[in-house]
Amino acid sequence: MKVSNAIVKCLENEGVDIVFGYPGAAVFPIYESLRNSDIKHVLVRHEQAAAHAASGFARTNGTVGVCMSTSGPGATNLITGIATAYMDSIPLIAITGQVNTTAIGKDVFQEADVVGATEPFTKYNYLVKDANDIPRILKEAFYIASTGRPGPVLIDIPLDIQMENINFSYPDSVDIVGYKPTYVGHAGQVKRAIKKLKTSKKPLICVGGGILCSGASKELEIFSEKSKIPVVHTLMGIGALTCDSDYYVGMVGSHGHSYANRIVAQADLLMIIGARVGDRATAGFKLTNENLSIIHIDIDPAEIGKNLDTTIPVVGDAKNILNQFIEKVEPLDTDEWLHRIKSLKENIVESYGGKDTFVNPREAFRTLSSMVPDDTIFTVDVGQNQIWAARNLMINGDRKFFTSGGLGTMGYSLPSAIGAKLANPNRKVICSLGDGSFQMSLGELATLRESNQNIIIMLFNNNRLGMVRELQDIKIGKGKYFGVDFTANPDFMKIAEAYGLKGIRISSNAELKTAIDMALNSNDSYIIECLVDPSIFSIL
Repeated sequence: MKVSNAIVKCLENEGVDIVFGYPGAAVFPIYESLRNSDIKHVLVRHEQAAAHAASGFARTNGTVGVCMSTSGPGATNLITGIATAYMDSIPLIAITGQVNTTAIGKDVFQEADVVGATEPFTKYNYLVKDANDIPRILKEAFYIASTGRPGPVLIDIPLDIQMENINFSYPDSVDIVGYKPTYVGHAGQVKRAIKKLKTSKKPLICVGGGILCSGASKELEIFSEKSKIPVVHTLMGIGALTCDSDYYVGMVGSHGHSYANRIVAQADLLMIIGARVGDRATAGFKLTNENLSIIHIDIDPAEIGKNLDTTIPVVGDAKNILNQFIEKVEPLDTDEWLHRIKSLKENIVESYGGKDTFVNPREAFRTLSSMVPDDTIFTVDVGQNQIWAARNLMINGDRKFFTSGGLGTMGYSLPSAIGAKLANPNRKVICSLGDGSFQMSLGELATLRESNQNIIIMLFNNNRLGMVRELQDIKIGKGKYFGVDFTANPDFMKIAEAYGLKGIRISSNAELKTAIDMALNSNDSYIIECLVDPSIFSIL
């Protein structure tokens, strides 16, 4: 069997039905094989979008997303999307074409060492040197990407190898020496943690994206209710526990809720699950309790204790470990602690300093939350719009919240929304972004149009890079802005029309409900452009 056909056959054996990519000379044999297969190919307008779309697809379906590009600039354009997936633990397979094996290292046309370039932010990568290794490599790649802590795996395949012939046989199993992820928590450590919980008066659970990667939201809900322990979350942990739960507190971190950060500071025991507690998560709170105990649960042992000293480490899959805790934990006496938390939340006074001639982003997201189905998928970009969404969207029911948390990649949300919608066409998908991030992915409107999918784009337009301007306000002083103003923004409604999409521009809260209702009832994708006061901050 020709190797290019074998590659496609491997993808089919792994259940792949969609590949996001951009063709070129170094992958034309694979594309010819794809043409003759049942796998759907989605042609993006930039390779970076292929990785983001594959990410949205993977996060929606709980499977491995697949993206593909040619060699050289095609492969290097994938890099930002691969790094985005790596930071947020998203399982991807990135297949790149490479120049002929005899030309590698000679700086020939469209050659780039993508294996070397991506080594720091792939879970593993391969440069195929022997055509006969293709079935084994594909099998291993899918296994590595989807097991343990998920992440992207890159396979770089020279052009001449794609055209060789091999005796095809796809492996039934994988056995990689030295790669044995731990899934079940050590019984002794779980016992120690349960004992520590029993003596706690002010326990708190802090969850991150690991809960969602593990599919452990239900187990988290059961554990928090049985133990009577309240839950805070990081940006990547949004949706781990529905916000209508009696034990839900809010988001912590530099852009989290102030009351949630204060509650963390008062806790005497912090149970961290599936969170690396990086700088953005810990910037908003200070661990002032000198008697604080920390139980850190993560499938990646490298993350435990990396940023916070840990009292009791537990390595393993969050779903399995939570089931271990559910079996052994007894209800704790947290009534007074829960009452204090409730009082703190109720006493928060929110204010909005913006003008009435603009849309208030907080009201936009709250109105949106009240009108969309309980299984809506939100894909959110980076910048002020990310924080407005994170703080004000109501993620309950079976809703999902996808964003770029670790790398903070602008231009993520639109291609991710396309991938999410293709993964589950029956669910409502809403993309939120600012005018800066939108212009990083405008070309993907063509991908959206060609895919015939119906998504809603919430565009928050303040004619500037709002988050950077906000930083200049805080660090330098008001009025000392540089490099943040867009003085030549396009007419986004004309852009929408040019791509054959519908849209509406609004400039007041009074128009929100009508605009959202029109979008929800449209048979086509719909852009709602919200004009936002340029002076407001990410925390309204």
